[in-house]
Amino acid sequence: MMKLIQAFLLTLSLISIPAHADVMLLIHGYLGDASSWEKSSINDALHQRDWQRAGMFRGSPQGPQLYVTEHENTGNLVYVATLPSDAPVMIQADTLKSIIDIIRETHKDEKLILVGHSAGGVVARMTIIRHRLKDIKALITIASPHIGTGRADQALDITANHGPFNMVKSFVGGSGYDALKHSRGLMIDLRHPQPGNLLYWLNSQPHPDIHYASIIRLDNDGAEGDYYVPGFSQNMNNVPALQGQSSTFIAPTSHFLVRQDANTILAIIEQW
Repeated sequence: MMKLIQAFLLTLSLISIPAHADVMLLIHGYLGDASSWEKSSINDALHQRDWQRAGMFRGSPQGPQLYVTEHENTGNLVYVATLPSDAPVMIQADTLKSIIDIIRETHKDEKLILVGHSAGGVVARMTIIRHRLKDIKALITIASPHIGTGRADQALDITANHGPFNMVKSFVGGSGYDALKHSRGLMIDLRHPQPGNLLYWLNSQPHPDIHYASIIRLDNDGAEGDYYVPGFSQNMNNVPALQGQSSTFIAPTSHFLVRQDANTILAIIEQW
């Protein structure tokens, strides 16, 4: 009888132990912000699958500011961050590192899953490598230009100073042209790897032994890639330091975030 009681008490104690929780940080792409994950309904879809909204970070020269959402202290949590998305990759990576430090302090026993869209995926990878981050469980990137994009070269050509014609381009281009002009440092970082540039350095660095997953877009013709980033660049297996280490998932949609991305993200995590 005593053994039955002890077994019953042991069962109750096991039931009361909370399941291991994950913490996810969503990182937007170029000209996006934390609201990109709300506007696309990704956060809503994650919430319906028991991932609670934990808070929003806004990077600033004074350090990250955290706006906390009411949530229970148990279960899987999702943070979103706003980075200076028109800044060079290094500046964004340093801002992201400060945000990750705060999350680590709050969730000391959980490893972090980073999810980056477009340029945000490159920023996340740079943060891991530049700051030699530990306790990162995984990196998931969505349509990210890991091998660069020709659109960066086009943006640099458009915003190059060609004498008097530059005044005409400024007038015709309007706010879109101004945004590109202020983003020249980032566009230089997103050019195809060649000796001396950022992606060449980043892609040759040793990467930690964590989970990597590449969500690759599929265009209307059935070819991998989208208008902004070719398919081979979205695949982290084409990074020399990561050959064969990234799982890949095809998403037949445009470059921009869609609600279905939430299901893909969770399907990837469930495989681990």
